[in-house]
Amino acid sequence: MDTRPVFHGSDIEKICQYYSLKKEDIVNFGANVNPLGLSARVKDSIAANLDLLSSYPDREYTALRTIIAGYCGIPADFILPGSGSSELIALLIEARAPRHTLVLGPTYSEYSRELSFSGSTQEYYHLDASADFKLDADDLCRTLNSGYDFLILCNPNNPTSSAILNGDMEKILAFCAKKDIFVMVDETYAEFAPDTSEITAIPFTRTYSNLMVLRGVSKFFAAPGMRLGYGITGNKTFLKKMKEKQIPWSLNSIGAFAGEIMFRDKEYIQKTRSLILSERERMYTEAKKLPAFRAYYPYANFLLLKIQNPDVTSFDAFERCIKNNLMIRDCSSFQCLDGEFIRFCIMMPEDNTRLLEVLRKI
Repeated sequence: MDTRPVFHGSDIEKICQYYSLKKEDIVNFGANVNPLGLSARVKDSIAANLDLLSSYPDREYTALRTIIAGYCGIPADFILPGSGSSELIALLIEARAPRHTLVLGPTYSEYSRELSFSGSTQEYYHLDASADFKLDADDLCRTLNSGYDFLILCNPNNPTSSAILNGDMEKILAFCAKKDIFVMVDETYAEFAPDTSEITAIPFTRTYSNLMVLRGVSKFFAAPGMRLGYGITGNKTFLKKMKEKQIPWSLNSIGAFAGEIMFRDKEYIQKTRSLILSERERMYTEAKKLPAFRAYYPYANFLLLKIQNPDVTSFDAFERCIKNNLMIRDCSSFQCLDGEFIRFCIMMPEDNTRLLEVLRKI
């Protein structure tokens, strides 16, 4: 019986306790959070406006929605802010009440958790490692022809870091519109893509009423504790239905105010993209040279590697890294991911170099 521990990407306290390590010594390659941390502009603005906690936020979040609208290039009345994308996933599934759901896998486990509360069946469409986890859109549409009414896509996908480009996305949306299949696209990592405009489904919300795109600030803006997410759809009737089910003032005053600052922080946005794009290319190039691994082309701010040596497990790789104070993700807990895989995000250049040195020794 395998008694090895299984850790989630956010289990840093549990990991430190298990290995007798100090949290402050760990470089966390498992959380997929922007290594630049919260922007200085946002920190200073929050510190100077803490009195906001003494008043309720605007129930309509008018200023925040206007700023997100400018950031995303869509009308403000397409936007529903919420307490992280997790709340919006739950609201969407509750409001839609699907009967038969197809999920692109392997992927984020929260979709399955929320679907389990809805009474919907849930099945997975497996991305294939031998095809570099690239989606065959025509084959997906053929699968969807079997009575599904809800489709969940994570784009770029976690943990594969693969992406669906606009041409295939529109093909899927058009097919689903004809079949009355609602599509949820989680774009948590879209802003890290080499060219976000090539993969984002947000422009399609003007055309397709069977679509909702979800985003948040946890990863790109390094603010997971802020719990700010937003949903985008051109389906006003469905948006109203979700809003009616949402707890009033779901997003707190500080979160709403900080959002107004961060989406306009062009310097931080550019600095982030410059770091991630250059380091991702370097890490991918170097990872392809590692004899023990196969690397897959990344669209998100993380890479997925398959271990080629049959004598090495993902836990072995995780343990080798954590003993060097480098925390990667052992992907053995992901559904639909056959084989031994590890995932790590892009951190600061000197930390990335340290990780590569450890991986070369495996």
